[in-house]
Amino acid sequence: MIRNRAILGQIYFGLFVLYLLVPLVVMAGAAFNDSKLPTVAPWKGFTWRWFGDLWADQVMWGAFLNSILVALAVVAVAVPIGTAAAIVLNSISGKVRATLYGFMVAPVLAPGLVIGISTVLFWNQLGNTMGAPGTWPFGRGLHLATLGQVSYIAAYVMLLVLARLQSFDPGLEEAALDLGASHGQVLRRILLPHLFPAIAASAAIAFFQSIENFNVTLFTKANETTLTVYVFSQVRSGITPKINALAFLLILLTLVLALAYEANRRRKARIEAEREAEARRAEAAMLL
Repeated sequence: MIRNRAILGQIYFGLFVLYLLVPLVVMAGAAFNDSKLPTVAPWKGFTWRWFGDLWADQVMWGAFLNSILVALAVVAVAVPIGTAAAIVLNSISGKVRATLYGFMVAPVLAPGLVIGISTVLFWNQLGNTMGAPGTWPFGRGLHLATLGQVSYIAAYVMLLVLARLQSFDPGLEEAALDLGASHGQVLRRILLPHLFPAIAASAAIAFFQSIENFNVTLFTKANETTLTVYVFSQVRSGITPKINALAFLLILLTLVLALAYEANRRRKARIEAEREAEARRAEAAMLL
């Protein structure tokens, strides 16, 4: 019985992996097919043509640059806000904590369409109140796309950092304060180093959440465009394998970054293991 369950588990895992990978393989394969349609069947021959067309598409590269700039701005704003919110939530309790937590998480539950429209309406109304309707920063543009995305991405950051805070020992803060450290020193030298893994992970998630965002950006971008909006416009006008070439490059970049991260993680683990082994050997030598 146990063996059958193990076999079924392996079969399910294999089917699940195929379900995830087969669409990516088909999409990547279409980037090398010498056909005007984004498909691998029928196969008309290997070609680099679509990568050349992609390289020559200046509009696409401009949209890609806009997406990168917006994503970096979102990280710069959302990570501090989410981290601060998590620290505050971890230091309070009762109804105030529940209320603040609800306000922070609410944008995650709202559709992107609602967030995009709400962002535009809010800043338009604020501009009218200030007597400067349609002017920067009240008019639509990439800055409003950034603020609209921050309104919900900061909640993801807060959740990740708050989870990390559950493993933090408050006694370390109290001991540091008793020894004469200031609150700023405790934050810089004790709390933030403990939170760094969560902050780094939340920054990565915020970056990629911004890159793939469409609904909020579509309503707030004005005359600017980002990568997701550009791809959407290409699909409406008639998609070509040039989009497949772009998708293939993004997948390749993701794999390279993942492998680099894993190699760095294993290197640090190996160094830490060597240090622990050296410490054990030194301790054993002292006991002899």
